[in-house]
Amino acid sequence: MSERSDVSAEAIPADVLQSTQPVVLRGLVRHWPIVQAALRSNVDFCDYLRGFGASTRLSLWRGAPEIAGRFFYNADFSDFNFQREVHTFGALLDELLAGTPDALYLGSTDIDHCFPGLRQPNDLTVLAGFNPMVSLWLGNRMQVAAHFDLPDNIACVVAGRRRFTLFPPEQVANLYIGPLDLTPAGQPISLVDHARPDFERFPRYAEALKHVQTFELLPGDALFIPSQWWHGVESLEPISALVNFWWRQSPPFMDTPLNTLMMALLSLRDLPPAQRDAWRVLFDHYVFDADDQTAAHIPPAARGILAPMNDASARQLRTLLQNRLKR
Repeated sequence: MSERSDVSAEAIPADVLQSTQPVVLRGLVRHWPIVQAALRSNVDFCDYLRGFGASTRLSLWRGAPEIAGRFFYNADFSDFNFQREVHTFGALLDELLAGTPDALYLGSTDIDHCFPGLRQPNDLTVLAGFNPMVSLWLGNRMQVAAHFDLPDNIACVVAGRRRFTLFPPEQVANLYIGPLDLTPAGQPISLVDHARPDFERFPRYAEALKHVQTFELLPGDALFIPSQWWHGVESLEPISALVNFWWRQSPPFMDTPLNTLMMALLSLRDLPPAQRDAWRVLFDHYVFDADDQTAAHIPPAARGILAPMNDASARQLRTLLQNRLKR
């Protein structure tokens, strides 16, 4: 794990933004007004947030005290162990200040859309060229299962303490990933309770722990999480909040590879082994090992979808795929 305390929010260096390993950035946003309010008191923090949309109606998750803050599946995996509700932002803040025994979780909520004016004094302007999505996460003591995100991510703790548990992408087989098509928030999650792992049920998790990176962040600290690193998050205080910045280093016309994975389940996984091996060779040739020589023997005007992708050709390919899937 890399840890830095010399990085300014106005000048995050390229070696951080392009890192393939997590990087802790101590005190990166401690100067933000939202962090300073939280450092004074929970009341000051909530009062600060009220100024940006107390009457805004938002979707949140509520779990009974029995789930102990762990948002997860129900016993038979037919649904989840929490309910989705809609409340005003002010009502959520009131309930958090009152110390509700329920687990409350306001997940990724677009700051620019839902809280006008909040971002300007609490921003990472160095990321402006990436056009990041900026979100607020707010709740009490809770646990979010390990999952991965496609974009790169700088997660900034603005209130309370948070514990992050991270695993590199190659540990996927040891994390016991749940369903791909029934997920709490869109991304598949690890079924292991990383705070209290059950090694009898999940024995390979012991191997994953040989590669884990775990650390706590205080208000004002930030964490760079590279694309596709698995990360579980625990909020350790009665009121805890995070602002994160997501951006992709790939062109915006590129689709999510998770769609490709689902298509591969539909069309490749259950082929006879010899056919599956033959397709593995084709994928290596055209995708994973592709370079500027892959289609060099074809005249440039005839390379079609083998030519370098751009916005126009991506739209054409997407239309082609949609038409083929309708057959």
